[in-house]
Amino acid sequence: MAKRPADPRPQTNSAPWYADGLRFECTQCGECCSGEPGYVFVDENEIEGLAKEMKLDRDAFELKFLRRVGNQFSLIEYPDGDCIFLDPKSRRCMVYKARPIQCRTWPFWDSTLAGPSDWEETCQVCPGAGKGKLYNFDEIEIRRKEKSV
Repeated sequence: MAKRPADPRPQTNSAPWYADGLRFECTQCGECCSGEPGYVFVDENEIEGLAKEMKLDRDAFELKFLRRVGNQFSLIEYPDGDCIFLDPKSRRCMVYKARPIQCRTWPFWDSTLAGPSDWEETCQVCPGAGKGKLYNFDEIEIRRKEKSV
């Protein structure tokens, strides 16, 4: 029987750099809800939950809190980039219990987990990153895969 040629691709079974887990405990400081303008995309289920939390019907909620971006909806922001649901005085989320998946999965986003230096940058701006509960690899992956950010 002839031998198969060696696979030219290197065999790598190396685990991601965060395989031993990462620590995070939300301090509800509002830092992840402020800063540069961006998008918090929401789907129909999230819109319904947010509207209910704000005690508004869906249409009223859309008019007051959403903007269309292509064929999606994103939460509107204050002119300084702060999320519309970040209370300017208390710096707390006004819809924390109904916050979108994008917010629920912070800080376990592709962009913050790309490498150790990206995580370190996250720890510099988020007082809860790197502290508190140890999330194991599987827990991180579940959150990371819920929504690509």
